Amino acid sequence: MSLNEPSLSIRTIKEEEEYRYLSPYACPARESRGRLRPEPECEVRTCFERDRDRIIHSKAFRRLKHKTQVFLAPRGDHFRTRLTHTLETAQIARTIAKALRLNVDLTEAIALGHDLGHTPFGHAGEEVLNELLPGGFRHYEQSGRVVDLLEREGKGLNLTLEVRDGIVSHSKGKGPILSKDRKPLTLEAEVVRISDIIAYVNHDIDDAIRASIISKEELPDLVKRELGETHSKRIDTLVKGVIYPTLEAGGKEILVDEKKLSALYVLREFLFERVYQAKVVRRELEKAKGILYRLFEYYMEHFEEIEYLVKMKSILPHEPKERLVADYIAGMTDRFALTQYQEFFLPNPWV
Repeated sequence: MSLNEPSLSIRTIKEEEEYRYLSPYACPARESRGRLRPEPECEVRTCFERDRDRIIHSKAFRRLKHKTQVFLAPRGDHFRTRLTHTLETAQIARTIAKALRLNVDLTEAIALGHDLGHTPFGHAGEEVLNELLPGGFRHYEQSGRVVDLLEREGKGLNLTLEVRDGIVSHSKGKGPILSKDRKPLTLEAEVVRISDIIAYVNHDIDDAIRASIISKEELPDLVKRELGETHSKRIDTLVKGVIYPTLEAGGKEILVDEKKLSALYVLREFLFERVYQAKVVRRELEKAKGILYRLFEYYMEHFEEIEYLVKMKSILPHEPKERLVADYIAGMTDRFALTQYQEFFLPNPWV
């Protein structure tokens, strides 16, 4: 095959190369189950490459740069945002997927899209919307709603089923790190799920040390012994702790070294106790929750005065107002939410 053969597109050649290179347990682009709405294939990119590009060029992706990861409005320049978390997750996932000969394009698309539905002010925003929205609110489901419905003014990004499934399958909270009850459709999605936690436990520890909430000496002894005492060493250990056991077992499912997995659970529990629930963190996030409560009430009372809400109601006429208000708030950056609060609830000087 060569590029000079008119019957073969660049995409077709890429798809043939995937069959020769990828693990038998990977998801080749040609075997995708397709999109919500059929559309012509690209001559140059595979379906998963297109999905990755659509996510990167979306408005929701750009807004991640101004959304809180853990620390609200930090003065320092080196604290993570939701965007940098997404990029770190994607890079870890790429490393693991490539070593296991999985589809890197699919893996990257899922990783880049996994937090598109995250609220402003981190999980504080999610707590508010979960309390106010009938049926509750979960950011991973909202990420699916963003790519299926909200982007492109109600048209969505029309992603492949495999990417959409991976996006809504990543969340763990304090539950099992490896999927138990609901297995995602692909191993690539499972890689993103484990990469997400590898990324956030390590960069949240790094940021907590930077914020002087904890010191590196306070990390549990088991964590230091099994994973390492530095940021880079812990990530390296955990990445290898996924790759080697998975390969040794034949690559049919994603596995984690038992000792490393136990240490990861301990590290996550340490984060919840010492960082996420720390008084200094919760104090600011409770303030943020108050802001979002009042904004939700205001938008419900003044629904017809908000241009975005009126427009989305015309596009999605069967959606209840509460749902559209939750969509609006979930899509906000921290600074836009603060600006809206200031506009509606704080007095403006006369001169």
